[in-house]
Amino acid sequence: MKRLIVLLLVFYFFSACVQYDSPKPRGYFRIALPEKGYQHLDSIFPYYFHYPVYGQVVPDTREWAEAYWADLVFDQFSARIHLSYKAVGDADNLYRYFEDAHTFVYKHIPKATAIHDEIIMIDENRVYGMLFRIKGREAASPLQFYATDSTDHFLRGALYFETTPNNDSLAPVIEFLEKDVRYMLSTLEWK
Repeated sequence: MKRLIVLLLVFYFFSACVQYDSPKPRGYFRIALPEKGYQHLDSIFPYYFHYPVYGQVVPDTREWAEAYWADLVFDQFSARIHLSYKAVGDADNLYRYFEDAHTFVYKHIPKATAIHDEIIMIDENRVYGMLFRIKGREAASPLQFYATDSTDHFLRGALYFETTPNNDSLAPVIEFLEKDVRYMLSTLEWK
């Protein structure tokens, strides 16, 4: 009987010391956001604007790139805003550019949980367009826009990250870069 009591006490002692681990929530790296500052795009492009000092404007050199296409690259975020420019010429072209811009946005519907659009009207610079915020964890491009003067110029932009989309964890960077895009559009002028 003593042996049984000792055995039960030993069993109880060791079973009481067992620690059950519970899974920890997934953590993400801290993202250090730089201080805001802007510089003037001085180039041969038929448009100019102020862009962030922590970004770099690089001409688009892909084989299908057209004249005046560029990327605004943010190395520290592994992100870029693709900028594509088209000369309007006539109303049919402008309508086609609008349709193309909307098509690019709505291709995200399978991965998007919501698409918020906002009208851009800056009369003093003759800048009119739309800004699209594409919500959804796996949306490839969380921010897109287009701007035009409705007669000569059409500029479209799309934000992409060079990583597998996880827009929940990228939300602080997306929000940070959205403010920069808004500032770029507010300073956009046509040559």
